[in-house]
Amino acid sequence: MRVSSGCKLWTDAQYDFYLMRGYHMNSVKGISVLFIWSAISNSMAIVGAFLSDSYLGRFRVIALGSLSSLLGMILLWLTAMLPQLKPPSCDPFTRICESATPAQLAVLFTSFGLMSIGAGCIRPCSIAFGADQLNKKDNPNNERVIQSFFNWYYASIGVSTILALTIIVYIQDHLGWKVGFGVPAILMVFSALMFLMGSSLYVKVKASKSLLVGFIQVIVVAFKNRSLAFPPNNSDEYYHHSQDSKLIAPTHKLRFLSKACIIRNPEKDINTDGSASNPWNLCSVDQVQSLKSLLRVIPMWSTGIMILVSMNQQSFSTLQASIMDRRIAPHFKIPPGTFSVFTILTLTIWVSAYDRAIVPLLAKYTGRPRGLSIKLRMGLGLLLSCAAMAMSAIVENIRRRIAIDQGLEDRPRTVMDMTAMWLVPQYCLFGLAEAFNAIGQIEFYYSQFPKSMASIAVALFTLGMAASSLVGSLLVNIVDGVTGKGGKESWLASNLNKGHLDYYYWLITILGLINFVYFLVCCWVYGPCEDKKTRVSDEVKGMKGEEDSSRSKELPSA
Repeated sequence: MRVSSGCKLWTDAQYDFYLMRGYHMNSVKGISVLFIWSAISNSMAIVGAFLSDSYLGRFRVIALGSLSSLLGMILLWLTAMLPQLKPPSCDPFTRICESATPAQLAVLFTSFGLMSIGAGCIRPCSIAFGADQLNKKDNPNNERVIQSFFNWYYASIGVSTILALTIIVYIQDHLGWKVGFGVPAILMVFSALMFLMGSSLYVKVKASKSLLVGFIQVIVVAFKNRSLAFPPNNSDEYYHHSQDSKLIAPTHKLRFLSKACIIRNPEKDINTDGSASNPWNLCSVDQVQSLKSLLRVIPMWSTGIMILVSMNQQSFSTLQASIMDRRIAPHFKIPPGTFSVFTILTLTIWVSAYDRAIVPLLAKYTGRPRGLSIKLRMGLGLLLSCAAMAMSAIVENIRRRIAIDQGLEDRPRTVMDMTAMWLVPQYCLFGLAEAFNAIGQIEFYYSQFPKSMASIAVALFTLGMAASSLVGSLLVNIVDGVTGKGGKESWLASNLNKGHLDYYYWLITILGLINFVYFLVCCWVYGPCEDKKTRVSDEVKGMKGEEDSSRSKELPSA
């Protein structure tokens, strides 16, 4: 499970086990269903972000998401409680298993859909809503406070996830799905009530006008004005901006969009109060800069898809753990789905140590208040994910050879004589990779967007998770189809001892290294992003006189 997954209270691996054992799906089909469900859940984040930033506000959207998630969890719990909602158990003698009926699958997927809506409302808004409570313009250390909040937000979710990966998974493995699905539903009830009870204490930022409509207006007006000549330098009066805006001229980046805010006829285009008489004929500089900010980060955003693909492979690692020796005491075994706790534990420990000890130390010697730069952290995360996948491939190669040497090639469910602790290093590397890259991504988007787009900034990260789920599902099906042609055993066969999961891991490692090179190119194209004010000031030099240079430093990145 991803730490940032919001309202999911158990692991994807546990879902996979439920689909395989409760609905008789094979491993590839079960994992494909989870990938698609994850993609839908994360795609809904964009819808939730636009609802919160443009219409309802973050508090109402989070409340709506909590209710939808609760209903989805209750419905999923009912599939475990009521035998009619899932196929009967397999025949113990013939091993014939009935497939789920369309009605049974409809109930299951409805529960998934409700939780997807809940995730789409909660994920993009929760971090931005928390930042709203701390974002004070009169605080000189506000930027450092926000960065610390992101770190501790991740750490706090890490702690809760550790509890889910241990206690909840243990309950599901030992007390069954009826109790295992009931406990998260009860916890969700308490969570929603506690959130609503604090309503009067929250800072609630009002929704602004629709960002989506504003983006469309910029594109339409820029196209209308495509033949319009740009005004000469030092002619900021030709650009439309609101009276209370610090933005008086657009930057040179993506200059073709700047034509959307050029005033053609002041008497017809501008009202007496300074607003545009027709927003479909004239946009403000703020609108143009917001769209530029979004478009400029898209290439950087795309570099995060591959690392999320590699992290989503932990369902296969759980299958590996299920046939390895998981004993850490004579009478205690670690549940297969609990091994993800090492990822979360590593992430939580590193984030806490980085924020409280490493950042102050680096700031003292480098002069950077944030410690390592955002891009450097993102790049380190990409490299660490490649190292984790390479480690996974090496361990699986060793595991498979030992299983064959022990004569277990045709006994896929027999526990082999090899400790599952071999899987711990790769989980720890994934934890470090997520700590560097995921938090770096969120901070990057948040710092490069206007405050009015805070939820959109967070939603971009979850949209990357959606894209990674689709890519992961496509990759699994392509590899399974290509390597299983002609009756050969697929690399991703349900019998891991006959498959070649190590080859699949090496393939993802190579793709990750290619993605890292692509990341370096995107960083070069994007340019510096550490000092927003200095960068934008450099961009607008020549557009303003020296007497206005102090005002130009207030422009956000675009």
